[in-house]
Amino acid sequence: MKLYPFALERWQSTYENQVEYNLAESGVHSLRLHEILDGEAADLLAQKLGYSQTNGTQELRNLISGLYSGSTEDDILVTNGSSEAILVSLLSFLDRGAEVAVMCPNYMSTWGLAKMFRAKVRSFWLRERQGRWALDTAGLRKAVSKRTRLIAICNPNNPTGAVLSEDEVGQICEIAEKVGAWVLSDEAYRGAELNGKETPSLWGRYRKTIVTSGLSKAYALPGLRIGWVAAKGYAGKLWAYHDYTTIGPGAISDFLARRTLQPEKRARILARTRSLLQANLPIITSWVERQQDYLSFIAPKAGAISYVKYSLRISSMKLAKRLLTEKNTLVVPGQHFHMGRYLRIGYGGTREHLEAGLQRIGEMFASLQATSAV
Repeated sequence: MKLYPFALERWQSTYENQVEYNLAESGVHSLRLHEILDGEAADLLAQKLGYSQTNGTQELRNLISGLYSGSTEDDILVTNGSSEAILVSLLSFLDRGAEVAVMCPNYMSTWGLAKMFRAKVRSFWLRERQGRWALDTAGLRKAVSKRTRLIAICNPNNPTGAVLSEDEVGQICEIAEKVGAWVLSDEAYRGAELNGKETPSLWGRYRKTIVTSGLSKAYALPGLRIGWVAAKGYAGKLWAYHDYTTIGPGAISDFLARRTLQPEKRARILARTRSLLQANLPIITSWVERQQDYLSFIAPKAGAISYVKYSLRISSMKLAKRLLTEKNTLVVPGQHFHMGRYLRIGYGGTREHLEAGLQRIGEMFASLQATSAV
C-alpha cells in the first residue's frame, strides 16, 4: 500500500494552533460545554467511563435516524468523526483495480484513500458557470463506467460552499443506477445553509446510498469527534470494519451527542450557526469587492468556507506559505484541492478575528500587486 499524504489535513494540523489568525478553519466558532448541557452538568459528571455501545448507543442512533426519513437505528453507525465514517465506507468497497468516481473539488480524504487502496480514481468536477458552481454532467458520465463501484460526492460542497440543484442530484442518481454503483454522499455541512433551508439529503433518493455526516461543521462541535453513517441495510457490514478501526465512540462524546441532537437543541444550535454565517458573509464579500481587480468568488450557499479566486502570478501554495510566515495567518491553498489560483478562507469565526485576518491577507495582496505579480 502506498501512502498518499493528506496534504490538506497535515497543513492545517501542523499550523492551526500556532498562528495568530487561523482562517483555514472550515467550521463555525465552536460551542462550549455549558451551551449544550443546559444544567445537566451533574449528569455528565455521573457518566461512567467504561466502553460505550460500539456502534453508538441506541438513543443516539435513534436521534440520528430521525434525520433520515424511513431509517431506523439499525441503519446508523456512529463513528469517531465523519472522517472515520468515510474511511469505513470506503474500506467496504475498495480493493486493487476497483473504479471510483470522485467529485472535485472536495474534502480530499475520499480521493486519497481510494488511491492508497490502489483503486482507479476518476475525477468529475464542479465548474464555475453563470455565477454558480455547477455539476459538469458530461464529465461525470465520462468518469463512470460499468466497472464503477462508487460515486463520491460532497453536498453541500467543501471548499466551494455550493449546493447541488435538484436536477443535478437526480442526474447523479440516474447515472449511478445505470451502472449499479453506490453513491457516497458526504453531508457534513448540511444544516449550515445561508438561506436557512436545510439541503435535502441524498438519503431516500437512491437505494444504494451511503450518507456520512457528523457534529464538527454545522453543529460547531469538532472536539466531540462524533460522526455517523446512514446506510439502509448496510450499516451492519460497516460496523464490522469499525471493529478494526476505533472500535467505538467515547462514552462522554456519545452522551454529549445525545444532548446535542435533541430536536429543540439541534434547532437552536443550527440557528446559531446560520446566524454567524449570515453576519460574517457580508464581511468577506465586501473584502473581495474592494479588491476586485485581482479577486473574485462565487458566494457560498452553505458552510463556513469561501473559495476565493485570484489573478496574481504566484502559486497558491507559495502564497499560503508567505501568508503563514510573513502575516502569521493560515489559509488553505487551492493546490490541496488539485486546483490553481484559489484560496479557501474560513469565515465562521468571530467578526473581529475574521476582519483582522482578512486585513493581513489584503496586505499581502497589496504587496504582491505593487511588485507587479498580476
